[in-house]
Amino acid sequence: MAVIDNEDHARKKGSAELLVLAQLESRPRHGYEIGTEIERRTGGEVSFQIASLYPVLYRLERKGLIAGQWVETAGQRRRRYYKLTAAGRKVLAQQRRTWSAFVAALRRAGGLENA
Repeated sequence: MAVIDNEDHARKKGSAELLVLAQLESRPRHGYEIGTEIERRTGGEVSFQIASLYPVLYRLERKGLIAGQWVETAGQRRRRYYKLTAAGRKVLAQQRRTWSAFVAALRRAGGLENA
């Protein structure tokens, strides 16, 4: 029987935040585009249903890590574009360091270094 603790739950939540923040590093994007970019960059290994992506976006916005702005374009419906804030850039850098160390430890402990 697998045991899921609070740290595991936090790690799953944190991985979604890392993925979203990373998609906004180069330019603002709307929610659907963020989801498709994650799927594209991971070769389809990771995907988000839109219904699960928006709570992550709202949480990041409440934390001040991203900022959203409604944009209306002729012939298209109104979309909310999100951009990374200065605080978001700092958190993204910190999360990358944390995740790099965690993945390296998994590779060592799981014998995945040459897999």
